[in-house]
Amino acid sequence: MDNLDGRVAVITGGASGIGRAMAEAMIAQGMQVLIADIEPGQLDRTAADIGAASMVVDVTSADQVSALAAAALDRFGTVDVLCNNAGIGPMAPLAGLTLNDWRWMIDVNLWGVIHGITAFLPVLRANPRGGHIVNTASMAGLMPVPGLVPYCASKYAVIGLSEAMAEDLAVEGSDIGVSILCPGPVRSNLGTSTRNRPAHLAGALTDVQLEDSVQFEDQPVNWLSAEDTAQLVIAAIRENRRYVITHPDMLEPVEARHRAIERSFQTDLQG
Repeated sequence: MDNLDGRVAVITGGASGIGRAMAEAMIAQGMQVLIADIEPGQLDRTAADIGAASMVVDVTSADQVSALAAAALDRFGTVDVLCNNAGIGPMAPLAGLTLNDWRWMIDVNLWGVIHGITAFLPVLRANPRGGHIVNTASMAGLMPVPGLVPYCASKYAVIGLSEAMAEDLAVEGSDIGVSILCPGPVRSNLGTSTRNRPAHLAGALTDVQLEDSVQFEDQPVNWLSAEDTAQLVIAAIRENRRYVITHPDMLEPVEARHRAIERSFQTDLQG
């Protein structure tokens, strides 16, 4: 997708953070953008600031995401790029987790992506120009992180879903590309996720800033801006890259995980 001018993008979680930055970057490329978010006030302000269309959407609702797809078609006639970006990131030790914690995390981070794919894939398939899907995962989908068990589970699932979906689309000869955004520490509102937690899913997960997490207790946080992250996404769409890695300096723990898997294969082969 070399030329983004005139293309149409839909971005969930588009009112702030990475979602907003992607919307701004795409508008700068000449794209028409529809942002969706669960926070009406912030959504309205962002849409007015950047010149995007907007719609209040809770991605845990299949009906609301289907309505988003219908609204995009009604307004623009097609969709070229879907960014399943809405997500949450609170933390808690494994021992204190409740079923509500798991449900909330999986509902937003995994079912939100599933709902987006289900609603928009037929739209992208019908687009004669092809299309592209960007699913926001995390570096915590590529390596285990203490204190983030439900988050890791949801993001590992998003990566597996995206990889398998890309293979399926390739087998059918589709012109739909798939990119997996794996942010490390990026400036966003992820650290205040509980502001949107449903009352009926109360539990142990709490907002924790990365600076205060176990993962970064012995090292400084190498922050990246949402704007720089958005430029990486633009490049990935143009070049049909599978993975979008914001922090190459975090390779070592990913390599360590891969080496452990490889050693297990070698042990089995050697008896």
